[in-house]
Amino acid sequence: MPTVYFVIPCYNEEEVLPETVRRLTEKINGMIESGRADRQSRMLLVDDGSRDKTWELISRFHAENELVSGIKLAHNRGHQNALLAGLMTAKESCDCAVSLDADLQDDIEVLDQFVDKFIDGCDVVYGVRNKRETDTFFKRTTAQGFYKFMSVLGVDVVYNHADYRLMSRRALEALGEYKETNLFLRGIVPLIGYRSDYVYYDRHERFAGESKYPLKKMLAFAWDGITSFSVKPLRMIANLGVLVCFVSLIGVIWALIARSFLTAGFCGVWFLGGVQLLCLGVVGGYIGKIYSEVKARPRYKIEEYKK
Repeated sequence: MPTVYFVIPCYNEEEVLPETVRRLTEKINGMIESGRADRQSRMLLVDDGSRDKTWELISRFHAENELVSGIKLAHNRGHQNALLAGLMTAKESCDCAVSLDADLQDDIEVLDQFVDKFIDGCDVVYGVRNKRETDTFFKRTTAQGFYKFMSVLGVDVVYNHADYRLMSRRALEALGEYKETNLFLRGIVPLIGYRSDYVYYDRHERFAGESKYPLKKMLAFAWDGITSFSVKPLRMIANLGVLVCFVSLIGVIWALIARSFLTAGFCGVWFLGGVQLLCLGVVGGYIGKIYSEVKARPRYKIEEYKK
């Protein structure tokens, strides 16, 4: 029977955390009774610098429930770093670790399938959504477009997979060898290359509280994913430069024929200015990522660990 750790990043989750712990406690006990998990299995709650009573709740659950462990990060480092902190801590004690969200949108009833596939020899098991009916039209369209765009850029990502996955200890040790500061785990994990499989599930509505990924964070996360795994946007800039030169040449020819030099010149200046700013923004984004990587600052600091 494997020792399974369930790693759950938490940021201001006081509204949903009691229900999350209750449901997972029932699920873990059921897995222990069915022989799928060892009695040393735990849920590891990672407080990512919450400003509410999340850590107080984790501390209380830890004192009352032997299945609950907790990590308090020194300050907020974002979902991906909090998840990494939990996984790197869990690998010292577990045979495999399952990462899932605290909001109960990930269907915990399929956890048995994750562990069964691990027992059959898989090092990585991806949770993949069957459909996106619970999403708004905007979120569904942009999310699916993002996965398709990443594929166009040549990035190996699992379609409709977020961070609901199982990883063996061997896979976790391999993950620890990736040292980049700008984390995009959905792109890093497939690079590990060990045997993998999929579990399909339906994602639920959030049980309580508000989403921790508003539009601004979603866009920033998507930008991190794109620039961390592909330099094709830089090549697109070069192609755009060729296209702009071609369009400008046509504009000059048209201006000569129509004798509208002022209008053509005015539009041309604005067009070229906008293209230059766009290109500088893309190049600047890559330079900014290089800047954060070369500093090699710690990705997280654990302030307290309740085993």
